[in-house]
Amino acid sequence: MTYLSRIRINPLRERSRLFLGNPHVMHGAVMHGIPDHPADERILWRLDADNPHRPLLFVLTKTRPDWSHLVEQAGWPEADGEHFAVRDYAPLLAQLAVGREFAFRLTANPVQNTSNPVKASATQIERAADTKRRSFRIGHRTAGQQLNWFLSRTQRWGFEVPQARTDSPALGLEPQGAAEGLVAHEVRIVARNRNSFKKNRDAKPVIMHTATFEGRLRITDLAAFTERLLSGIGPGKSYGCGLLTLAPLQSGVSAHGRGDG
Repeated sequence: MTYLSRIRINPLRERSRLFLGNPHVMHGAVMHGIPDHPADERILWRLDADNPHRPLLFVLTKTRPDWSHLVEQAGWPEADGEHFAVRDYAPLLAQLAVGREFAFRLTANPVQNTSNPVKASATQIERAADTKRRSFRIGHRTAGQQLNWFLSRTQRWGFEVPQARTDSPALGLEPQGAAEGLVAHEVRIVARNRNSFKKNRDAKPVIMHTATFEGRLRITDLAAFTERLLSGIGPGKSYGCGLLTLAPLQSGVSAHGRGDG
């Protein structure tokens, strides 16, 4: 079985601010919702903070979770309404087929591997002294680089992003080669963040550049797509990256996945 959960977070609570400000701490809170967590189970999660007053946490698990601890620590335990929802993912998986289109949402950690980083940091210079290290994983920092990273990999992930029907991409968001006539696609970056956090008090900061993509996709390889849907996309999965969520397309409306499966 696979389950997609949605948990409401109250950003005004003290514990919530810790969760929201440190992906490592949030990862720990997510893991505590899985009883007898198998060592080989991949847990995917994403924090959607489009509305800073009502951030939503999405989690994909293979076992049925219990989020009562998150509600108690970081939600509205005494308020009315649905504090969290856990849905069986099987009905969505049954709808997947080559050629089917969905709205989608993905927060990813776009990176490149290079042996000669430009403007190397002190840490990278230190690592370069290690002759065993042949390459570095460097985060893409500009919106254009992040979009190119995404579009250049969709085929291996089992889907394609259709060409845009109307507007051209905004300045700085054109895919590489746009000057040679490549067209825009049905995807946009709706959020970009530079996250800096520590795993513990004495550790060096972990720095991650993330981008949230929304748009429309078409499945081209069912097996590859299902694998990415369940296992995640790109690095940084422990820190809130890689969870691809789908939503039905709305007729006549630009498709931007809201991540509610």
